[in-house]
Amino acid sequence: MAVQALYRKWRPRTFDEVVGQEHVVRTLRNALTSERVHHAYLFAGPRGTGKTTTARLLAKAVNCLAPEDQRPCNECTICQAVNEGRLLDLIEIDAASNTGVDDVRELRERVGFRPNEARYKVYVIDEVHMLSNAAFNALLKTLEEPPPHAIFVLATTEPHKIPATVISRCQRHDFRRIPVSKIVARLAWLAEQEHIPAKQEALTLIAHQATGSMRDAISLLDQLASYDEEGITVAEVHAALGTGSSETVIQVADALAKHNVAQGLGAINTAVGEGADPRQFARQIVEHLRALLLLRLESGVALTYVSEDLRPQLKAQATAFSSQTLARAVRLFNQAAAEAKGGWQPQLPLEMAFIEATLPVEPESGVPHQPSAPAGPRTSPSPRRPLPPPARPPRPAPARSASPSPSNPSEVREPASDYGTLVPGDGSLTPETLRSRWAEILNALRPRNLALEALIRSCEPVAVEGDVVVLGFAHNFHRGKVEEEHNKQVVEDILSSLVGQRYRVRCVLAHQERAVVMPPDRSKPGGTGGKAASSTEQIIEDPVVRAAVEDLGAQIVRRHG
Repeated sequence: MAVQALYRKWRPRTFDEVVGQEHVVRTLRNALTSERVHHAYLFAGPRGTGKTTTARLLAKAVNCLAPEDQRPCNECTICQAVNEGRLLDLIEIDAASNTGVDDVRELRERVGFRPNEARYKVYVIDEVHMLSNAAFNALLKTLEEPPPHAIFVLATTEPHKIPATVISRCQRHDFRRIPVSKIVARLAWLAEQEHIPAKQEALTLIAHQATGSMRDAISLLDQLASYDEEGITVAEVHAALGTGSSETVIQVADALAKHNVAQGLGAINTAVGEGADPRQFARQIVEHLRALLLLRLESGVALTYVSEDLRPQLKAQATAFSSQTLARAVRLFNQAAAEAKGGWQPQLPLEMAFIEATLPVEPESGVPHQPSAPAGPRTSPSPRRPLPPPARPPRPAPARSASPSPSNPSEVREPASDYGTLVPGDGSLTPETLRSRWAEILNALRPRNLALEALIRSCEPVAVEGDVVVLGFAHNFHRGKVEEEHNKQVVEDILSSLVGQRYRVRCVLAHQERAVVMPPDRSKPGGTGGKAASSTEQIIEDPVVRAAVEDLGAQIVRRHG
């Protein structure tokens, strides 16, 4: 025989047992004692907060045979019939399954009949926002002029989808998310009634996971009660929820504070490898970083879900961050929680969020944050900055060999601390040498600007003109982004630091540096190749074709025969 679910077995039978909705209960009780019961109510709020339960309590109270101040008594025949689900005058309708106008018309035909045994006929329409517009219009007249023996209770999680004409004819009550402390108290009481051993920390995790829904919390408690006969522990809650341990979350935050990418990525992959759900783990990180942010700001917000033994550690950890860094990290991991949907690499959004959170914060002007670089001539907004004169005469050849030679691609040079201290390029650099060291340039760009590194991957050095390196791009969009002043400065810094001389950068479309006209087909005698070349030139001159070639990287293909 199937065992009754705990949330149904322990459904509140009196207004005193309703948790977290004191404002609604007080209003309904006063209406009962003063005989000011309304003909239509709208109960709106998140799932699992007691809307349907309160509707049933109201139906039981208005029909209870006890005095007004004792309703519902749960002893009279009406109350017992409601508790056992056999009162014919309590009609519950699921609007999600009865959305059409015909269903509402049938309701209107029946509402005129008087109650069978109770004082009122109470219609509870759950998920009422699912009704169609035609159904709402059909219901409107009944709500406006209902028979004196009928009471309507409309319940919904999305009140914004209900027409204003319907809302205006109802007395609205908003149900709120239930606080974690009240959910924990209720779970502890249920565990005691059901003889379920449970740790207080485990109940707190369950309540926090329920996000204000009492029904979700009780359902999770019911599930975990069958997990282990010895009781519910924190480890079992983590296993059932697919969440990582608190220690792993703290490790991720520590790595973020130290900008230790390897440690952070290792902790994330360890948690996922041990069975943690990436979305749940991302939510845990968000909650932890939010707690750090609130502590860092000294907001005074009560962190009820944080255990007492962890509070000193969180306070110490919060001091290692700036408020700006924490706010940015919370935003990034919150986005990752929405993106981690179980793809072939479900932890990838978390990894990218962690990497981005460790990158330097760019100021609003768009110039990358470079704390180690002193102010100098590089801050000038001019797109063509004049280079400062050399501090000393041009170096002789032996002196130049003291710096890492560009012809030796295996040697990696650390970036120079100041662009202005390098001497201008003397033209000895070749595109071939740059191509052989292109991987070094990309590796140096990666910690500075990930997006810029991706853009530079789409180009290659095509020429060196004095102290100017010409980069050829396949697409105009990529060229334009790198041409932006702050991006070009970063590329020039990295490139100059690696080769040991100061170089500027000029961005062009790669096909502009080569011949665009296709060679004539000389495989056919009689000058047909000249005609083909002429037709190709005409095609290239077409403005639409030219835009496709220059902006989108299109190619012209000539068919033979």
